[in-house]
Amino acid sequence: MSFVKTVAKKAGVDKAIAYSSGARIVQSVAGVGIIFFISRFLTGVEQGFYFTFGSIIALQIFFELGLTGIITQFVAHEAAHLKLNEDGTYAGEDYYKSRLSSLLRFCVKWYGIISAVVFVFLLIVGFVFFSSYTDAESGEVSWKIPWILLCIGTALKLFQSPFNSFIMGIGKVKEMSKVSFWQQTLMPLSCCVGLVCDFKLYVLSISAFVSVIVWMVFVCRTELWSILANLWRIPITDRVLYLKEIFPYQWRIALSWVSGYFIFQLFNPVLFATDGPVVAGQMGLTLQVLSGIQAFALSWLNTKVPLYSSLISLKDYTKLDRIFNKTLIQMSSICLGLLVAAFAILFGLKESGLKFGDSVLGNRFLDYWPTLFMMIPLFANQFVNSWATYLRCHKKEPYLIPSVVMGLLCCCSTVGLGHLYGVWGITVGYTALTIIVSIPWCYWIYKTKKKEWHTDGIDAEH
Repeated sequence: MSFVKTVAKKAGVDKAIAYSSGARIVQSVAGVGIIFFISRFLTGVEQGFYFTFGSIIALQIFFELGLTGIITQFVAHEAAHLKLNEDGTYAGEDYYKSRLSSLLRFCVKWYGIISAVVFVFLLIVGFVFFSSYTDAESGEVSWKIPWILLCIGTALKLFQSPFNSFIMGIGKVKEMSKVSFWQQTLMPLSCCVGLVCDFKLYVLSISAFVSVIVWMVFVCRTELWSILANLWRIPITDRVLYLKEIFPYQWRIALSWVSGYFIFQLFNPVLFATDGPVVAGQMGLTLQVLSGIQAFALSWLNTKVPLYSSLISLKDYTKLDRIFNKTLIQMSSICLGLLVAAFAILFGLKESGLKFGDSVLGNRFLDYWPTLFMMIPLFANQFVNSWATYLRCHKKEPYLIPSVVMGLLCCCSTVGLGHLYGVWGITVGYTALTIIVSIPWCYWIYKTKKKEWHTDGIDAEH
């Protein structure tokens, strides 16, 4: 046990990371397990619907607009000046307590409206898209009721999302990581059980509802609910003004997030429309594995956002840089190791011809080269994500222009090259844009803005 603790300490694993990365480990292992269940209980066409459902659901980003991440940062900046008592109340200046309470009320009102709008929007878009690109073979797939239920579950999860960010912002990262751990454990389990019971595409909505229930049970049965309730009761004398403080930052983040949809979520719908649901399913299954690796590595970064924000609020830049550099080395090393292992496993599956049910498991994934061309930008983006998070914790968004440009370029590349060359065009184009455009540009911004803000003060406008 002492050896394990020593290794964990060197790898930067604290309790928050342990739960968060544990959730990602469970997610990754479950993802591998789900691959077998999908291959066994879904046809290639149904697999295409399964993963394209997820890409259409991701359209909610056009409404959420990056606000959840912003909430964590704003809450952390206010909570840095307060002390949480054992009874769930805050001690400190009324000014900061009032502003913190105003943020909580804003979350309830804003996300209550957005969740309802998202439900209607996704419902309509999904019916239009799948009805337009459903041929004779895919027309036999029962997708309409599963889609309606998935839209409901997505809206409920969206309403809960700002409270996750809020609770993390007040320093309860370990607690929310624990919630995530149980969600990532029970969601895939419910999905696998559902596939065995022949629920087909219904398993996606089942998983969404399981996630919502787990969150409600955990928060309501712990101190977190009393903390939120006590904050809600604080009289509002000073508030965080949305139009003056949040919106000038959010609209930049929003454009960056929207651009991200065109980079990461457009692959499946384009392949579904051009090459059919089978190829879209191969891309979807490959992306699921790679996304699990990325999410696991980013656990080292995401759990540090409240700490980064607090250190910036206190202007302790020396400690900030020391923790950031150490975290970047840890997460990039872990990501690289997992990518190498994943490629080796894929090679083994394809060369062995391992079957599960009536299908060869390796054939459910992309071929070697397209997979490699998806892995290269994923690893490179570990650095981009780190630089962006570091700078955004200053409550600024310096990556607006690069994000928009990359989003437009990737959109043109995915649609144009995807139409001409299929999956090869999509993956090669994405890799080329990441290496040639994104990495050099983003690193330059990181170095120049860091020097500017830490020399002249972070309140200086850029």
